[in-house]
Amino acid sequence: MSRYTGPSWKISRRLGISLSGTGKELARRPYAPGQHGPNQRRNKSEYGMQLTEKQKLRLMYGLNERQFRNLFVRAGKVKEGKHGVNFMIFLERRLDNVVYRLGLASTRRQARQFVNHGHILVDGKRVDIPSYEVEVGQVISVREKSKDLTFIKEAAESTVGRPAFVSFDAEKLEGSLTRLPERDELPQEVDESFVVEFYNQKL
Repeated sequence: MSRYTGPSWKISRRLGISLSGTGKELARRPYAPGQHGPNQRRNKSEYGMQLTEKQKLRLMYGLNERQFRNLFVRAGKVKEGKHGVNFMIFLERRLDNVVYRLGLASTRRQARQFVNHGHILVDGKRVDIPSYEVEVGQVISVREKSKDLTFIKEAAESTVGRPAFVSFDAEKLEGSLTRLPERDELPQEVDESFVVEFYNQKL
């Protein structure tokens, strides 16, 4: 299954979360799209709930199914901690997500585009792979030629708060992952235990 690149607003409304992180999708119509969206009361099966939580997490971080599953398997090999939490930490360490968390992009989609186009440096070297796994302490910065890009400047200036597990220098437009995030610092609208149950039945 390829990465979903269609309109995210309908998917956000169907899943009941803001995939962009801005909340705009649910501000006006906080219900599923379609004629019967506001009145849908269909009870989901246990499998349906597992699938929904899996799709929430996968689409939130913008991975295709193969990438998502492979990362889940890797997380299961970590000896310490819970499988689901370790999986979410792996997702948070992706370069495109760290760029988003630092406030250098307004959405994860935009962050992925910045990385793909070579605007982002890791420890002074250009990295154009969104799935690059950021290590604690590595410096993420904007290439000198890209610092005047309107989209990057606007994103950095409009970011109100950043997670406690990252540090950011607004003047230099650079920051780093200072430590691994705790569970309460990760997306609260996702129940990772359902994701673990979903794949335990599949793998």
